[in-house]
Amino acid sequence: MAMTYVQKLLARACGKREVAVGDVLEPPVHLAMSHENAALVLNQFNEIFQGTGREAKVWDPDRIAIIFDHRVPAESSKTASNQKKVREFVGQQGIRKFHDIRGDVGGICHQILPENGYVKPGSVVVGTDSHTTTHGALGAFAFGIGATEMASVWTLGNILNVEVPGTIKVVVNGRFRESVYPKDLILHLIGTLTAEGANFKVIEFHGEAIRGMETSGRLVLCNMTVEAGATAGLVPPDEETRSYLRDEAGLKEIPEFFGPDGSAVYDHVVEIDAARLEPQIACPHAVDNVKGIGAVAGKKVHQIVVGSCTNGRLDDLEIAAKILKGKRVADGTRMLVFPASWRIYHQAMDRGYLRDLMEAGAVVCNPGCGPCLGIHQGALGDGETALATTNRNFKGRMGNPTAEVYLSSTAVAAASAITGVITDPREVH
Repeated sequence: MAMTYVQKLLARACGKREVAVGDVLEPPVHLAMSHENAALVLNQFNEIFQGTGREAKVWDPDRIAIIFDHRVPAESSKTASNQKKVREFVGQQGIRKFHDIRGDVGGICHQILPENGYVKPGSVVVGTDSHTTTHGALGAFAFGIGATEMASVWTLGNILNVEVPGTIKVVVNGRFRESVYPKDLILHLIGTLTAEGANFKVIEFHGEAIRGMETSGRLVLCNMTVEAGATAGLVPPDEETRSYLRDEAGLKEIPEFFGPDGSAVYDHVVEIDAARLEPQIACPHAVDNVKGIGAVAGKKVHQIVVGSCTNGRLDDLEIAAKILKGKRVADGTRMLVFPASWRIYHQAMDRGYLRDLMEAGAVVCNPGCGPCLGIHQGALGDGETALATTNRNFKGRMGNPTAEVYLSSTAVAAASAITGVITDPREVH
């Protein structure tokens, strides 16, 4: 049987020669990730052991990662108490992949996992966060689950009743034009597929543009596949993957790579010419409400947000700094910058990117997810408009249901910060 990448991955994980779409499996979990919602998982986990007389012990502390990133530093006594409870649990269980609120090893979970070498090609990764799909950029089958499911994973070490998904193959050829980036590609794809167009499927990326794309861009693509309803996004590993794992993640032993069969059967094939893309904007209040920048240029923006698990990497900060260097954020517009991790923060500081951004009037904050959700830092006022490099723009997403959120690439966000209105970065010099 010819198999797609996810079929091959699940077959190998389960010790089978082949699996078919629709088969129900119980694959072992190679990495289980939670952030502050580990406090919810912990409650469910303890319930499993109540009345059994057994000690509540996780199946493998080395396969669990917990990262504080959504409310950092804690914004309330409730959050602080939950974080305290998780810290105590981490110590009791001997969980070493724990990233507390620190300026050296902390950051956003979907950046911490890859940059620390926690994610490996061919692995099964689950997380109590919908954007766990990010890690498919490194060839892992990575997807989000709920707190109850994660409690089961902590106990058993596998994920129950996983149906082998069908796959949409996306082939991207050609080269991006000036000021067009992977964020524009994924917004265009979501607009094409719609928010439910990939429900319960995997999106598998191929083509010249993907082969030439750095891992940072692939992380952007896989991060947002869930916005088209996908269970996961996947880039079959290649030499770029190997370079990232060796040079950025510091892995000395890299697993053997494999790819889909050439005759694999896909549910659907989407072909995109990267050279035809222009900067894209997701308009309120849906990520699939995507338009070319010309359709929304000139829209007044009160707040610009650059950062998040989607676009808070070093290349994003470099793009923003180059556009803003020697210029000023427009009066009446505020700009917030949230690097994806403290490692990136330090690298951007060493290279002068943060200085350039702050001298332009941007406010550089600690790594975290707060402004993306609107739960901590950067909430919007009544009737305000934000332009963000984040991944969702649902009503109330950034803390105020009367506000509007537009999504864009970092280049569009930086250019718009200068003018105070949504602006094509090709028009800013």
